[in-house]
Amino acid sequence: MTPVTTERAITDARQLLALNQKQLDDLFAASQPGPIPSGKGQGIAMVANGTLFGTISRKLISWFIWKGKFFRPETKDLKNRLTPFGILGIRAKVYVDKSWKAPGDAIILDYSKTSIVASFIRDEIRSVGPGIYLGKVFMGKKHVLDFSVSFK
Repeated sequence: MTPVTTERAITDARQLLALNQKQLDDLFAASQPGPIPSGKGQGIAMVANGTLFGTISRKLISWFIWKGKFFRPETKDLKNRLTPFGILGIRAKVYVDKSWKAPGDAIILDYSKTSIVASFIRDEIRSVGPGIYLGKVFMGKKHVLDFSVSFK
């Protein structure tokens, strides 16, 4: 796969796997929230991109834990697609607000009032390409990992 720089357009979410953490952070900072997505999004967890640990982690997460998100604009929420079967669970409220990671707004995925299991989690996403969003996961106020969700 050809390396991607933050100056190039992202046309496939897998291109984000070629970016290191600084490049992911720079791309997120340079991007706008975009429209709140609708429907089924395919997810990719990004932990330590470019390392064997990251590759193994990403594959285990995608096989057994997390498949993506299902956004419902009519109810201003989403549910995560979980397990190998894509079962919908772990609900979050969805709205636009100030980012904790970069200047400006982001689409916020707020679990604090909708989930007992994930009440300490907040995600932020911004559009980085057509139907492609880069996300940041926070535990409390600490950024812990990145993800993408794409709609094609």
